[in-house]
Amino acid sequence: MATKRKVLFIIMDQFRADCIDGALAEYVKLPHIRALQKEAVTFSNCFSVTNPCGPSRASIFTGRYAMNHRSVRNGTPLAAGIPNVALEVRKSGYEPLLFGYTDTSRDPRSCHPQDPDLKSEENVLPGFREMVEMRYQESYPWRADLKSKGYDIPDFSRFYHPVPSEPGQPARLDDPAFYRAEDSDTAFLTNRFLSEMAVRADQNWFALLTYIRPHPPLVAPVPYNRMYKGAKLPLPVRMDSPEKEAAVHPFLRAAQIRPSLESIVRGFEGRIDANSDADVQGLRATYLGLASEVDFHIGRAVEFLKKTGQYEETLIILMADHGEMLGDHHMWGKHNVYDQAFRTPLIIRDPGNPAQHGMQVDALVESIDVTPTILDILGGKVPVGMNGFSLKPFLEGKKPEVWRDCVHLELDYGEPDEPTIWQKITGTVLHEANLAIIREERFKLVHFNGPLAPLLYDLENDPNEMENLADDPAHAATLLRLTQKLLSHRMRHADRTLSDVKITPEGMVSFPG
Repeated sequence: MATKRKVLFIIMDQFRADCIDGALAEYVKLPHIRALQKEAVTFSNCFSVTNPCGPSRASIFTGRYAMNHRSVRNGTPLAAGIPNVALEVRKSGYEPLLFGYTDTSRDPRSCHPQDPDLKSEENVLPGFREMVEMRYQESYPWRADLKSKGYDIPDFSRFYHPVPSEPGQPARLDDPAFYRAEDSDTAFLTNRFLSEMAVRADQNWFALLTYIRPHPPLVAPVPYNRMYKGAKLPLPVRMDSPEKEAAVHPFLRAAQIRPSLESIVRGFEGRIDANSDADVQGLRATYLGLASEVDFHIGRAVEFLKKTGQYEETLIILMADHGEMLGDHHMWGKHNVYDQAFRTPLIIRDPGNPAQHGMQVDALVESIDVTPTILDILGGKVPVGMNGFSLKPFLEGKKPEVWRDCVHLELDYGEPDEPTIWQKITGTVLHEANLAIIREERFKLVHFNGPLAPLLYDLENDPNEMENLADDPAHAATLLRLTQKLLSHRMRHADRTLSDVKITPEGMVSFPG
């Protein structure tokens, strides 16, 4: 490792792609991300191959579709022994440092039944060194930091309740968090990253920095809580009424119920209404405030690299694990089939290819491409079982001779301990409670397992996915073609880690080693 090469891998949680490129871009201030775009390559059509947080990160880190790594829901273990980005970069001499969380649930076969790790879905991906525990459901170091600064910290279940700005009055949606901006979860994580990395400027390093925000609960510190006004934002993309949206498909009827608007913010049970534009827009405004807060701290990280002379030595990857409905289609969260839930930002700055800086790539990209890209740039070998492809040619200004013409997306919406609202409404048992999507540039098919009809959208003529064409005889041929294409795609990308190997009397054939 004589060549100086550092890697800063930043993942934002639930950050919508259209905040950077699309409907919300002109309404949210992201000066530091925009500045990075001018010195990087932006992939404008990147999609998370699965949701929610745990499965999406499992796919990002292993380079595998969910159908192959099978960590298909939050809390579902990731099988031990699957190659991942941390284990692979160790082969190039890096010690992967984790600032934040990977949302990895431990394989119970690898630990004792009484191991406390089996009571948390937010464990560390094998191969990473956890530099600071910063997890959505725990975050003890952050809490200790607040306490040491004199905060009268509430029970963690109330950490994200807005504090009434008028004593004696109920909190409003735009009221602030109890902590100051300089002490927020986002600020704390960035401070720890900068502190730890300050003594590593003379080393090659690999750091994963994962921000919880703008993931709900939607509450922001001053000034981000009122940085945007809901009345000045565009309304969500949606049909005239929730009833019309729900009538499209049983799955979508369930998606209107969970997550509810009340679950997106804390302490407002019975006080907000999903049919109130004021409430909907108020929460959208807070979300954008949190996005701007994350942008500010990304700027601090980039500025640190510049001030310490490491910027031109550092490969920077900025992405999100998945999207957020944010009221579109009268829905919230990411357990969904629409592009808002799956499309994510992806910005990569390779200092070795400055001629491409400022460029935008419109090719269809999947989140599983990121790990193969990192390994390729670092000179490592991409394991056979990874389904993604390296984006290095795009970063070098080359168009690959062969590239995908579609993305493959998945979602499991059942739970093994208790049937979900999706299962109850769709009438699906656990092993039927899943769907697969094949999305081309123009057409998009959503295929449901079990006794459920498909969805078909013409994105060229209906970019907001308002008209389901699955029952339209004029599109029967397209429905059949995409169904066959989806089946072929899944068959072609089934796990082949050992299936191409053959044991013979002369020894092994095709074993990659």
